[in-house]
Amino acid sequence: MSPIRLLVPLSLAVLAACSSQPAQNLTVEKQSQCPAKLHSGQNLILTLPSNPTTGYRWAIQDSAGGVLHALGPEVYSNPEDAGIVGSAGISTWRFQAFAPGTGRLRLTSQQPWAPEVKPVDTFDCAISVN
Repeated sequence: MSPIRLLVPLSLAVLAACSSQPAQNLTVEKQSQCPAKLHSGQNLILTLPSNPTTGYRWAIQDSAGGVLHALGPEVYSNPEDAGIVGSAGISTWRFQAFAPGTGRLRLTSQQPWAPEVKPVDTFDCAISVN
């Protein structure tokens, strides 16, 4: 059999495999993008506005632990062009969907030393993994 005759079926098999896989990352930046639906093995990237210089930090209250696995800690970054000390930035969390089911990803923004004070902001997202 000639190499070209082998190349055509192999190319078709590779294309078919690529077209059936879900996108590896789903980015959520706003509450309005919820509920989030993922496939097992897919990554969820959550980015929220943040400014830890004010003393307020996002804290995970519910990590949808039955369906999501954290891929690392929160990563804070501020825009390169801000140029102002104390300017706001972005906090990012990465999760991977590992099991079918549902859960809630809930975070609150508050000063860690004052847990009795009501949070200034909340994020609550229903997560569904199939």
